[in-house]
Formats: sequence, C-alpha cells, structure tokens
Amino acid sequence: LEMSFVEAADIMALIEEMLIKLSAKISDKPVQQTPFPVMSYDEAMAKYGIDRPDIRFGLQLFEVTDLVRNSQFGVFKNAVAAGGIVKGVLFPQGADLSRKEIDGLIEYVKPYGAKGLAWIGLTGEAAADGTYPAESLRSPIIKFLGKEEIAGIVSASDARRGDLILLVADEEGVTNPALANLRLEIGARTDLISSDLLAFCWVVDFPLLEYDRDEDRWGAIHHPFTSARDEDWSILEQRPADVKAKAYDIVLNGWEIGGGSIRIHRSDQQMRMFQRLGLSESEVDEQFGHMLEAFQYGAPPHGGIAMGIERVVALFADAQSIREVMAFPKTATGTDLLLEAPSLVEDEQLAELHIAVREQEESAK
Repeated sequence: LEMSFVEAADIMALIEEMLIKLSAKISDKPVQQTPFPVMSYDEAMAKYGIDRPDIRFGLQLFEVTDLVRNSQFGVFKNAVAAGGIVKGVLFPQGADLSRKEIDGLIEYVKPYGAKGLAWIGLTGEAAADGTYPAESLRSPIIKFLGKEEIAGIVSASDARRGDLILLVADEEGVTNPALANLRLEIGARTDLISSDLLAFCWVVDFPLLEYDRDEDRWGAIHHPFTSARDEDWSILEQRPADVKAKAYDIVLNGWEIGGGSIRIHRSDQQMRMFQRLGLSESEVDEQFGHMLEAFQYGAPPHGGIAMGIERVVALFADAQSIREVMAFPKTATGTDLLLEAPSLVEDEQLAELHIAVREQEESAK
C-alpha cells in the first residue's frame, strides 16, 4: 500500500480499521484491545526485549542496572562497568523449582548469548523495615548482595512470595534477546499465553540508523529513503544514534505482520541522508541522481506499508508454521517442488541473458 499526502497516523488508522473488520469477519477470536496500543521502539525493547512484543500476557522485563552498579557481586558490577545492563523477568510461583529445572532455564538462554542466569527465589515475606532476611530467600547470590540491593530487585520485579526472579547481566544485545525469549518460555510453561486472543499493537519511532563496526559507517535500518522525524533532522549529522524514523510496524501475538514508513520527498533531505550513509557526491549522482532531480520538481509527501498476508492467515488459522498456509512453500532445503527449482540452466538460456560461466582455476598448492 502506497499513499500520498499522508502522515504515519493516516496509514496506521487505515490498516487498523481493516484489521479490526477482518478479524470480526473471519475469526471467532476477540481483539484484545482497540484502539490498538502504540508503543515506541525504546519502550518495546525496555519492557519486552524485542521490537515485536507479544502483549497477550504481562511479565514485563525490569532493569536494575543503576541499583547494582556498585554491587559486590562481580557478575553484575563487571557487566555494568563494561557498558552492559542488568535486567530480569519474573517466573510466577517459581521459587520452588528444582535446581535441575532452574539449570534448564539457564541452558535455555545460552543459545542467545547469555552466560547464565542469576536467580532469587522469594520464599518468605519482608521484615518490618522492608528488607528480606536470608530465611525468606533462596538464592546462591544473596551473600554477595546488600539488603537494600535485594529489596530493590524485589521491588523492581514486583515479585510476591513464591515467585522466582531471573536476571541476566551482559551487553544489551545479549540481555534483551535472552530475556525476551525466556519471557515467552515462562509464559508458555505457566499457561499465561491465551490462544483465543488477537493482541495487536503498533511499534513506532524506530532508530533511523545503526552503526556498522565492520564497515566503520552508519547504515539505514529500514532503507535509505525512510524519513527522520521532523524534529530529528537537526541532529542527523551530530547525533545519528538518537535520530528516530517515521517508521511503524504492526504486530499480532508477537509476530510482525506488517511494516512501513513515511518516505523522504525533498531532495535536500535525501542528499543529507545519503551523505550521512557515507556516499560520495559522485556515487549519489550515479546511483540516485534521477531521484534527486525528480524531487526538485516537487514530489508529494508519501508513505506506505507492506503487509505479510501469509503471516496474518497463519495466525488466524492457528497454523503452527507459516508454511502451512503458503500455496507453494519451499522445502527445508530451499527447493521448489512445483517448479523443480533450482535446476540446471541450459546454455541457450545463459546466452540469451549474456551470462558467461567460467570455471574457477584451482589455486596452486
């Protein structure tokens, strides 16, 4: 869908109305909330550790980085000193999990880069002063934490007697995905995730750029034609990491089912974007000169969104995999059984496309 003379709110309103009517027509499941909740990318990452949150259940993540910055527990202190964060998630009524079950949770987060989990089981109540005596806690790390630190962690997690607090201390790129997936696992184990709800939400204000350390330059997260927010153009050159995009994703039950943005329609802004991405004037002229010239004649403000129809159908149909609703899904090895592709190409076809195939010479041993 592409539209002219629109803002993000116009496109979001149109898609939202369509999805509400579509849900009522083809699904017996109620929509959890209308209007759809809208959260910023930063809020989604802070509360859910992921930019496509499943909001059918709670268990929002919490952060205690500042609280444990000077902790005597080396795992926390060292992670924060290295620029990392300390965040956690609650396992409701998990304080009595066996050590084997807790070890299983630790192994669960390791594929996401986490080295382990720190954990505190709340087996009793707080004392009159708000702190927790040792007999009210079950944890191998409480001997390294002060009473105020423990009380602060319990408060931040909103834990109650019988709950298990699980914490990860690492760089943000490890901590968030580890806890995001652990949250989903806990939700599934504790039957908190309803299969009878359609929980839509919008995620907006994505970062416009990200820094590529390997190439030592800034790159566009969506594409180089996505517009910055109006108020952020003034900081594009000096503070690129803080620039937010006019981009928006629609999420359903933890699946991204659509995404789009408002595009740049001014030649001066598009040129600044290309320069911020490290393109020279000659590269811009060669690759995008026609676009910049067209913009000079006056292009309408425009934007759009692309919907993942197969994902929507899969969710409405309770399919276990998107492949179940695809007309001609590829096999696990990437082959197309209908078209028998990939397959050998005839010499005549290569000649027609002016493609020459040359065998690579073996390097001398």
